Amino acid sequence: MSAVVDASTAKLLPVPLTHGDGAHAIAFDAAGAIDLQTFSRQVRAVAAMLPDSRHAINLCEDRYHFLVAFCAAAARGQTTLLPPSRAPAVIDQVRLQYPDSYCLGDDALALAPPDCVHLPQPLPQLDGAPLLVDPEAVVAIGFTSGSTGQPRPYAKTWASFRASTAQNLAALAGLLDEAGVTHAIATVPPQHMYGMEMSVLLPLLGPVAVHSARPLFPADVARALHDAPTPPLLVTTPVHLRALVADAVDLPPLAGIVSATAPLPVELALAAEERFGCEVREVFGSTETCVIARRRTARETAWTPLPGVRLAPQPDGTAVHAPHLSETVVLADLVEVDPHDGRFELRGRNADMLEIAGKRASLGDLTRKLLAVPGVEDGIVFQLDDADAMGVRRIAALAVAPGLDEAAILSALRQQIDPVFLPRPLRRVAALPRNETGKLPRAALAALLHG
Repeated sequence: MSAVVDASTAKLLPVPLTHGDGAHAIAFDAAGAIDLQTFSRQVRAVAAMLPDSRHAINLCEDRYHFLVAFCAAAARGQTTLLPPSRAPAVIDQVRLQYPDSYCLGDDALALAPPDCVHLPQPLPQLDGAPLLVDPEAVVAIGFTSGSTGQPRPYAKTWASFRASTAQNLAALAGLLDEAGVTHAIATVPPQHMYGMEMSVLLPLLGPVAVHSARPLFPADVARALHDAPTPPLLVTTPVHLRALVADAVDLPPLAGIVSATAPLPVELALAAEERFGCEVREVFGSTETCVIARRRTARETAWTPLPGVRLAPQPDGTAVHAPHLSETVVLADLVEVDPHDGRFELRGRNADMLEIAGKRASLGDLTRKLLAVPGVEDGIVFQLDDADAMGVRRIAALAVAPGLDEAAILSALRQQIDPVFLPRPLRRVAALPRNETGKLPRAALAALLHG
């Protein structure tokens, strides 16, 4: 996937937006497959109708429409903005940051801005030259989820996406069909960086065809999986995987399951492998770095870095060096690296580490203990932003536990947690304010705690 260089000018020449011949299937649904030739013609037609602008906010619900709109914007030299949420207030905030932007959506979009450009249906087609893009062009700007504060933007060039996709193909070795096309179904939205990598870039640059839907409930996931002509790959999150394991829905044979966006409990990984008879492979990454490591959570605790990735622990987190990164990225995650093979284990996040009265604990470990309480279906332990009169930032918790009261939950936690780390307040709620990928934006947690 190396870029082409013009030796006379030392400038990178344009490279293709897609991989494979015209008959290659890039997407599918219950009606059948869509080949690359049809896709390319639709991209050209949509690109011709886009307004002149520097940035496009792709809000398409249908994943195939997202693919067409993303490539059409790239073909026009526009950067696609990927907000952490499609909530109107979040979109408005991004448009204030990028006033030269417009929104692009499809008919499935429930809350479209008044000036949103809608893809015509059916999609028009236009013949023309191959779809090319400057490898140094910034084709996307991803935003962090806001789970640890305000969302931050990170630019992605086409060259970096090509390099990271080559690494992801290596990370999925053994789960992909080596002789043909792997059919993938994703429950995560394409606007999220994990969804972008696994359900947009893999079909564009690898032997993968993606389902156009984004199923959420177990019955919808099963229906989409049954649309695949070969054993499909399920790209999902721990939240969706837990729902599938708990449901009695019948799934077809799977090529494998990929999970990310939140830590995957080993108990859930084991249950999913036993229930669905395939490997559950967890990938580790971030908006800043894309995917950088993998592991089979049911059998191993250590992560294997992707080809060329090297991690270097430092006092404030971990420095990540990778071929697809133009510079070193420092993550807040604390890791312990094996000096012999480079594999590593997570020891928490710098922002998650607590020190009270000379004692240390991690918010991640406290959350795991909360989730281990019988009767707790979901929960989160987090630290408040404001300090009390003693200058201490208190620890709070939200728990979904229909059959328990708050006193019973605290009583169970006292058996597992040092008293200085017991969450006060702890509030029982009907549901946690998870976003489309299962993450919990910090502002939403505070609002629910005090609401």
